[in-house]
Amino acid sequence: MDVFTIISVLVFLSAIFGYINARFLKLPNSIGLMLITIVFTLVVFVIGYVDDTLINAERYIITQIDFKSVLLDIMLSFLLFAGALHTNFEQLKVQRWPILVFSTLGVLVSTFLVGTGMYYLLQLLGMNISFIYCLLFGSLISPTDPIAVLGILKKAGAPKKLETKIVGESLFNDGVGVVVFLTIFQLASATEVPVTPLDIIELFGIEVIGGLALGLALGWGTYKLMRSIDDYDIEVIITLATVMVGTLIAQKFHLSAPLAMVAAGLVVGNDTVRNSAMSETTETYVDKFWELLDILLNTLLFVLIGMEMLVLSFKTEYVIAGLLAIPLVLICRYLSLLIPIKFFEKKLDFIPKTNLVMTWGGLRGGISIALALGLSDEMHRDAFLVITYIVVVFSIIGQGLTVEKLIKRVVK
Repeated sequence: MDVFTIISVLVFLSAIFGYINARFLKLPNSIGLMLITIVFTLVVFVIGYVDDTLINAERYIITQIDFKSVLLDIMLSFLLFAGALHTNFEQLKVQRWPILVFSTLGVLVSTFLVGTGMYYLLQLLGMNISFIYCLLFGSLISPTDPIAVLGILKKAGAPKKLETKIVGESLFNDGVGVVVFLTIFQLASATEVPVTPLDIIELFGIEVIGGLALGLALGWGTYKLMRSIDDYDIEVIITLATVMVGTLIAQKFHLSAPLAMVAAGLVVGNDTVRNSAMSETTETYVDKFWELLDILLNTLLFVLIGMEMLVLSFKTEYVIAGLLAIPLVLICRYLSLLIPIKFFEKKLDFIPKTNLVMTWGGLRGGISIALALGLSDEMHRDAFLVITYIVVVFSIIGQGLTVEKLIKRVVK
């Protein structure tokens, strides 16, 4: 199959699964699509015992896609720009300090706690895996996914200040999480030349600060261009060019493209820029274009995540480790948020049980799976991929289906 055929098949499946969800299940897209894709894949498995044509075709499609490259290098930039574009900038400004602490310190603490807990858990299961590789798992599973969480929070009717905290944290901790993962990955890969603490600080600093600086510059440039004309078609194309060219620049200079796109999206989407650079028509077209692109890429993403079942090695010890990792990851997230929430809750009037809601509402998604796919065989890729997949599926379906009830109970 050529690239166009593979994309056509994926878009066709996304359309069919999306229709089934919208027509019959009526679940948030991320949950509905994940559920339908898993059921579809299980049906393909069963049919494969009689005729393996379909299962071989689906396996071929999945093996032809470099999930890590497609998600981290391409899709994530578009998804994070779209998410930031529709984030309430005023609320984000009010909540900026807790969001900053959650998405930096929270990710680092969670990485260490999950990595340490996973190391001892795997030792108990007789899997002798180095601590550094367990830390890698901690870094890839710690970022929460704004793509998975946004639609669910809106449907749940979460208070704006809570929604801003969770979505804002997710937008930034994706970028930070990818940088932390790449930093530990470099440490784990260094065999001949040792990596010094200064190298780590330099890598982390360039990725984070450079990415944010690039994003602010791109956002400002986009604003100036849009302000100088009044043509909604061209202005939509300018925003698209911002994301595509910005991603290429970030990759070229080894900056964090996810953080750059979050910063650019927040600049372009804030009310001051909207009021001074966009006409009412332009604003409508820009919003609708990015909403459509967001939904299309989301749909493709969750179909791909569901289909990943076909290429995983489900060994018994991997599955047990994955099931035990679910409570471990949730407990570590709760603990990593504990101190920041206690520090900020009185100053910013947090809703009751904010920690519980942020723990249960912090869903894992495609970013975690993409990072796990980037592990090498020496890093126990198969084991961590299965563990990650189980945590992500539980997160999207188990937590996603119940977070609305939790929010309604807490808010009341």
